Amino acid sequence: MTASTTGPRTSTARRLPPPRGPLSAAVAASLRDRAAPLPDPAADTADPYGDDLQLALYLLYELHYRGFEGVDDSREWDPGLLALRGALEQRFLAALRADAPCGRTVDQAFGELLVEPVDHSGSVSGYLEHEGEPGQVREYAALRSLYHLKEADPHVWVIPRLRGRAKAAMVAIEYDEFGAGHADRVHAELFARLMADLGLNTDYGHYLDAAPAEALATVNLMSLFGLHRALRGALVGHFACVEVTSSPGSRRMAAAMRRLDAGPAAEHFYAEHVEADAVHEQLVRREVIAGLLEDEPALEGDIAFGADATVLLEDRLGALLLERWRRGASALRTPL
Repeated sequence: MTASTTGPRTSTARRLPPPRGPLSAAVAASLRDRAAPLPDPAADTADPYGDDLQLALYLLYELHYRGFEGVDDSREWDPGLLALRGALEQRFLAALRADAPCGRTVDQAFGELLVEPVDHSGSVSGYLEHEGEPGQVREYAALRSLYHLKEADPHVWVIPRLRGRAKAAMVAIEYDEFGAGHADRVHAELFARLMADLGLNTDYGHYLDAAPAEALATVNLMSLFGLHRALRGALVGHFACVEVTSSPGSRRMAAAMRRLDAGPAAEHFYAEHVEADAVHEQLVRREVIAGLLEDEPALEGDIAFGADATVLLEDRLGALLLERWRRGASALRTPL
């Protein structure tokens, strides 16, 4: 067998980014040197949505993906790091439960998502479709690369925790996400080509240091849900929310790429998601969610919470992007 040579190549790991506070500094120091002391999370007052805590969580979660240069693979299961991660997760989760709607049913959570609003002026995709500038599209792609270059990876963790209809449908959707057996069609590879069309660096995690806390939180959410069996319902809710909202948003993004002449790969990525995710949306609602509820009806609240927490964090990120762009500022910590 020979490796595919199509599309831009991405590196497997990147250097540790600069810290954003004492918490992320201590995590980075421990990753470099096992003897470095870890902080006492009980004594830390970092904002659960802020840069310091979100970067610390991102660093700890990345040990379960591709890791970092110079960090031993065995640190993935380091007891001290896991204990710290667990404490930070509880603070993040407590904030999400406090701020997202609570006690909702699946129909309530997804009923809102299935209604396409007439006015898209408050959405990032709507803004980019009609008003966005080339630099803003590039910033958006740079931020989304933290998700899309690992697209579908954390959702795989739920597969061994499902059975029957839910498992079969989840595997079918993931099969598409990973290119249906074709390396050049893997959605992460398609996004790397989009980045290349926009003149961006396609290395995995390259824009981590440029991403604000709001962007890190959207990626950390799926890692949080994916790594805990107890949150399997929330992970299904997150996945379903992404699939339900993807097709209409991707249609607007494809139009934005055409308007700005961003390139064929840039347009193709979103055009591909318009069709694919319209199918996935039906599968995830009628088979994954319905199958899981058939097996474990007690998880309904968790599924709704997963969707609502996703909307909460995406709205926070969207508000940041639109506020910065509308006043002519960069949405990145380090402008491109």
